[in-house]
Amino acid sequence: MIDALPLFHRIAGQPVIVLGEGEAALAKRRLVERAGGIVVGDANSDARLAFVALDAPETMAAKLKARGVLVNVPDRPDLCDFTVPSILDRSPVLLAIGTGGASAGLAKALRLRLETLLPPGLGGLAATLGKARETMRARWPDAGERRRALDAALSFGGTLDPMGQGGSEAVDSWLAGTATNLAGGLVELRLASADPDDLTLRQARLLGSADILAHEPDVPVAILDRARADAVRRVIRRGEVLPEGVGLTVVLRI
Repeated sequence: MIDALPLFHRIAGQPVIVLGEGEAALAKRRLVERAGGIVVGDANSDARLAFVALDAPETMAAKLKARGVLVNVPDRPDLCDFTVPSILDRSPVLLAIGTGGASAGLAKALRLRLETLLPPGLGGLAATLGKARETMRARWPDAGERRRALDAALSFGGTLDPMGQGGSEAVDSWLAGTATNLAGGLVELRLASADPDDLTLRQARLLGSADILAHEPDVPVAILDRARADAVRRVIRRGEVLPEGVGLTVVLRI
């Protein structure tokens, strides 16, 4: 179970309340402006989000919450409806690293480490793939086939490996190439333990690609959560044999 649902909230051109003075308030103002939001200092303004950087924020935070405004109070996770992650910017790719307010320093350290790993061209790859949606739909009309083609191209060492230097030319080459056999199939995975950290790279990759996830009742939720959220899930009896279906079916046993 996760403690909070990560979301990307569009605020461009929208008012955002920022109350307070000092470095904490200035940091929030810069953050709002960076995302295209309009900083307002009126607690009664028509805004959906508010940052309250006051010495005694409790009363103001409660007042704003009563109006349905989502509130963030720096260094007070107990008063926050939302927290602000450390952001790694490869626009339009954004990586948000949060600790639920437990340690902003740890989130920053992780972001700085990832900054050295992710190539600068990652955003260009994402933008090019976005523009190629219609072309991909034309080449692979079936959604499952299209997703598997993209999964294969983006995999480690694939044509569009995100850790490589693939850009618009790589995407054009991929779309113009010979189609890969993407028939899917039935794959059975025998888990070594109930700990998701014990998943092999192959098991993790297949879980992330499955169209249908069939699992015995005692497979832990922590492992099931490694699969796509939109994968069809089915509980099966221990030892039950499944027929091969459409797309990629992954069977989990423990």
